[in-house]
Amino acid sequence: MNKEELKQYLSEAFPSCNVEETFDFPLLWVNKEEVLSVCNKLYHQEKTLFDFLFCETAIDRGTHFEMVYHLTSSTFRHDMVLKVILDNRETPEIESVYSLWKAADLFEDEIFDLFGIRFLNHPNLRRIFLGNDWPGYPLRKDYKDEINMINL
Repeated sequence: MNKEELKQYLSEAFPSCNVEETFDFPLLWVNKEEVLSVCNKLYHQEKTLFDFLFCETAIDRGTHFEMVYHLTSSTFRHDMVLKVILDNRETPEIESVYSLWKAADLFEDEIFDLFGIRFLNHPNLRRIFLGNDWPGYPLRKDYKDEINMINL
């Protein structure tokens, strides 16, 4: 399936989602509540077989967060991006995709540690760079580094 065919498939298979074209990959915007079911279908559907999560990250847009998932099919050699908007900045959370892609274990730990986004049903969500007593989440745009401000 080429890029255009994949884009067409995504539009038909997920009518509640928006499909955009990017320079590299088709982009599928998914509602937070549907992320696990959409990912499950992308993983298992014989036409797509997205069996590899090669990147999962977050972006702080100031007013909201975006979760970004880069997927590839080792069978068909096609790629795509899936994005989800998280409007709740106080207690952002989303379903974990660990049940589908084990690589999400490290990605979601990192995102939790640096952005404070919680992943529901993650088997062992933890901070991996900063201690449990570290105040705040350094990759948030509103983060204030009180420790280094004192040393200035």
